[in-house]
Amino acid sequence: MARIAVFASGNGSNFQVLAESFKVDKNNKIILLICNKKDAFVLKRAEKLNIPYEIVIYKKNDIIYGENKIIELIKKYDIDIIFLAGYMRVLSGDFLKKVKVPVINIHPALLPKYKGVDAIERAFNSEDKEIGITIHYVIEEVDSGEIILQKSIRLKRTKGLDFVEQEVHKLEHKYYPQVAKKLCKNINNKLKK
Repeated sequence: MARIAVFASGNGSNFQVLAESFKVDKNNKIILLICNKKDAFVLKRAEKLNIPYEIVIYKKNDIIYGENKIIELIKKYDIDIIFLAGYMRVLSGDFLKKVKVPVINIHPALLPKYKGVDAIERAFNSEDKEIGITIHYVIEEVDSGEIILQKSIRLKRTKGLDFVEQEVHKLEHKYYPQVAKKLCKNINNKLKK
């Protein structure tokens, strides 16, 4: 069984769709939510879904403290894979080396365009004809890891930014669980060997 951790910082809609997707999965399980904000709505979602969570508040300007605490939790819960779902912290290269499990992110843009924050708004304000999502492996350079999947839709500016954001979230909610399950299946195949 692939043991999953999800990292999230905010509302948690991607966490919710992952959790609901894995709820009926007998081969994989979300073991833990890690959140870096004590008032994030994602914590309420975790409580409702009976998924344990840990809040790791980074001490002021102390990335090492926060990341070491998370590494301890990953070991304690014997996690096989991490999915980022709106986790608003950049993970250091040192963390990625020490954690020793794949870390996957979903980004609301067609990378390599619009890395970092406010990607949907920046795409909306561009000349682009399409907008979309990228699911990728996390490496030290932000939003630059190997791409697992990209999906796009036509950018309908006339409908407004809120509409476009909702359309991008629909793509995220459709494809993130599919990719997550496929990656977990690969882990299970390796575990059986």
